Amino acid sequence: MLMICGDESYSAEPAASSSLPGCESWQSEMKRRGILLSSAGLRPTSDATTVRVRDGETLIVDGPFAETKEQIGGFSLIECADLDEALEVASKHPAARFGTVEVRPIWES
Repeated sequence: MLMICGDESYSAEPAASSSLPGCESWQSEMKRRGILLSSAGLRPTSDATTVRVRDGETLIVDGPFAETKEQIGGFSLIECADLDEALEVASKHPAARFGTVEVRPIWES
């Protein structure tokens, strides 16, 4: 999974990854290569709600749990032959030029 991270002040709609310059061509290339399985942007953290359960009590808080300058703005689920290919795909994502693209393997059962 590629987690697309960046400063939400980058644009008015930072999570609308499909509107990022170059994103549509990146998605087209990855679909053509059979790598991109799914992709979506996330709404801003101001629209988030965090749920925690502690000692049997459900705690609901507006916004994200962690306060950081960078937030996860979207994701792309990819299927690659190995980590080298995943890193090559991540380096081509347009968000890598202004934010961070974290590559994280998914547990397989």
